[in-house]
Amino acid sequence: MPLLEVRNLKTYFKLRNTTITAVDDVSFYVNENETLGIVGESGSGKSLTSLSILRLVPRPGKIVEGEILFQGQDLLSLSERQMRDVRGKLISMVLQDPMTSLNPVFDIGDQIGESITTHFKQKAGNLMAEVVEALRKVKIPAAEKRVDAYPHQLSGGMKQRVVGAIAIACQPRLLIADEPTTSLDVTIQAQYLQLLKELQEEYGMALIFITHDFGIVADICDRVAVMYAGQIVETAPVATIFDEPAHPYTAALLRSVPKLDQKVDRLEIIPGQPPRPGKFPTGCRFAPRCPHADHKCVSEAPPITKLDSQHEVRCWYPLTAAP
Repeated sequence: MPLLEVRNLKTYFKLRNTTITAVDDVSFYVNENETLGIVGESGSGKSLTSLSILRLVPRPGKIVEGEILFQGQDLLSLSERQMRDVRGKLISMVLQDPMTSLNPVFDIGDQIGESITTHFKQKAGNLMAEVVEALRKVKIPAAEKRVDAYPHQLSGGMKQRVVGAIAIACQPRLLIADEPTTSLDVTIQAQYLQLLKELQEEYGMALIFITHDFGIVADICDRVAVMYAGQIVETAPVATIFDEPAHPYTAALLRSVPKLDQKVDRLEIIPGQPPRPGKFPTGCRFAPRCPHADHKCVSEAPPITKLDSQHEVRCWYPLTAAP
């Protein structure tokens, strides 16, 4: 049984005169100790999917349908009080921007300690020892002194590590990392990715990594789910995604990534723009931008097609099935 299984998840925003479909019929799973990458353009529903897992969808958003099974239990059936026991202890999340994740008026020790005391009863001395240990785990130097520092006294890379320390303080079974390296330079980014892999191995965590960067996907992920316009359009192991992408959108994303062994005057682009939420076309949502689309693609929404035991695609004419 997978550690996490999301089935037919739908998250909508109901406004006064319209309903915006933000996450629509999304299904995927994550196994123990596995890393699942979720990729796609901005606005595709990646972050909202992760917030739905933790039932942190901002108002007026609402999960209207589906199941979120964690260790066999449907999180959507839990009360809010029961969900507070899940967040941070069993499932943690690293948000995109450490500047907005950390409270500027509390020192680092208080913010890490809050996560621990919320789920475990600790004496003051023991608590501080665990806070210092959490900082050491994310390789912050002079951890005993940093506990008294405030966010403005730390660099961007240090803040990101502190956010990671908060997330792993209770040793969760699943860590969701939502573009955690976006604000970091390339060198610090590589160090942070290596740190995540070491923490995953030490704690035996599963990891959901949300990113735009296929380089990160190749480096850290076992499987990939590609999202477009609120839906997962392809899921496969990393090697399959890079070698045999089946959805035209996945192939287009890969063609737009620069390659060190190729010299080109101009990178390929995907023509057009993603559809606005709530304004999706009738058929395949990628059809207006797809060079292979025909009348069937425009008029009928494609189902999920299983190409093999680990490769699924939402397309009438998968590229790997072409003659």
